[in-house]
Formats: sequence, C-alpha cells, structure tokens
Amino acid sequence: MQFVQINGVSLHHQIIGGPGNKPVIVFINSLGTDFRIWRDVIVRLAGSHPLLTYDKRGHGLSDVGQAPYSIDDHVDDLIGLLEHLNVSGAVICGLSVGGLIAQGLCARRPDLVKALILCDTAHKIGTAEMWAARITAIEEGGLSGIVDSVMERWFTSSFRASDPAYPGYRNMMLRQPVEGYTGTCAAIRDADFTEAATRIAVPTLCVVGDQDGATPPDLVLSLAKLVPKARYEVIKDAGHLPCVEQPEMLTTIIEAFLAPIISGEAAHG
Repeated sequence: MQFVQINGVSLHHQIIGGPGNKPVIVFINSLGTDFRIWRDVIVRLAGSHPLLTYDKRGHGLSDVGQAPYSIDDHVDDLIGLLEHLNVSGAVICGLSVGGLIAQGLCARRPDLVKALILCDTAHKIGTAEMWAARITAIEEGGLSGIVDSVMERWFTSSFRASDPAYPGYRNMMLRQPVEGYTGTCAAIRDADFTEAATRIAVPTLCVVGDQDGATPPDLVLSLAKLVPKARYEVIKDAGHLPCVEQPEMLTTIIEAFLAPIISGEAAHG
C-alpha cells in the first residue's frame, strides 16, 4: 500500500506503471466509497496507460483531516499528490464528487490536465437544503439510517437484488468515516462550477448510467451542454456507479474517447 503526506493528510493511493508515452489516467472516487470502485476498469486498462487512483480525504484509508471540507481542500490534495508524483498533462476521471474535484483542478491548474472524463456528475449537484438534510440525518442516525436510500440511487434494482457484490458495496459506504462523509457533503453543497464549465478547454467526456438516481442523465447532459465540444454518453443498465455495474462498457467508452486524443498528439509529436 502506498501513502503520502499531503497538506497534513495521509493519502492512500495506488500508481500502476504503463507506457511512458501515454498520459496518466487519474481516477477519483465518489462520496461514500474508496478507490476500489475503479478496480474492474483499472484491470482492463492496466498496461495500456499509467494509472493513478487514491482515496480522497475522509474516505478509505486516507486521513479525515479537518472537516467539514471545501472542494478546494480536495483539489489541493489532488494537486499535491500529482506534484509529488511528478504527474502533469493527465487524463482526470472523476465520479460524482470526483467529477467536481476534476472540474476544480482543471479550473485552477490546467497544466495538469490533458482531458476530462466526468462520470455521473454535474456542474452543481443538489441543493443546499438537500445536503443540510442529509448531514442532519447522518448526525442523528449515522450512515446506517440513509444507506438503503443511497443504494437505490447508486445501483439498479437487478444489481441490488442479485449481484453477490452488492452487500460489499453497501458495507463500503457504511464503513466510511462519518466525519469524512458529512465533511464531503458540505464540500458538494457549496461547489458550483456552472460558469467554470463553460471555460473548459480540454477534450471532455460526460458519461452517465441510464438509471442513475443521484445525478440523472438529464443533469449530466446539462453539464455536457455547458462544456465546449463535450462528448456525452449514456451507459445502459447502470446506476450511479457504472464502473461497478458496467465496467467493460465504461472502459470501451474511455478508450474510444482517448484514442483520437493520443493519436493526434503522436501525429503532432
């Protein structure tokens, strides 16, 4: 396991080597998960690209730090991690709040970003009232009080009913630090990249599961319409975490998106 101190927080991360002439693909996990959600995508991409994933603060094996957070706290951590690893010009793939972090990174440090893959996310997610209610519910009843309603938004009914992995993902959410979860709820509540999205100048893919109950397709499409020349894809039979339910299709979409970017770079190299 790999750990590094960034901004006073120990960040758990994993870097998998790949061809030196290919950009690093960086994966950012969603609220209430750790980087294991990307496993079935990473195993399909391993060897074709260098890959980096990490547990954002307050999640997985990373430190909680000082909560509540702002999106800038999460962006600062990612900047620090990329600089520590001497990574620039990366493909940033973020899911849900990870997509907000990716947008924040692109706005502040475009030199670090070659392309964006914005999975099941938006320029603004939810309302202040919604996030306040969720934080209150967790403070009163813990994560166990909300987990089943969250799972309905995360996963399709068939996955919840029959996939043997489902209880594990439910456990993953329940075992996140409560302070890290509510601290990141506050970061999402206050994040708004509506204006910044219109200034994104790198190739961008917006992708969403057709049964996503947390950031539905129409919301992700509204983000794609803000970003100049963004590509928009819907993955069938997936909820909020296509990397879990449809990793093969998500990987195929990612590879198709990156191929002309990389071949175009080679042609101009």
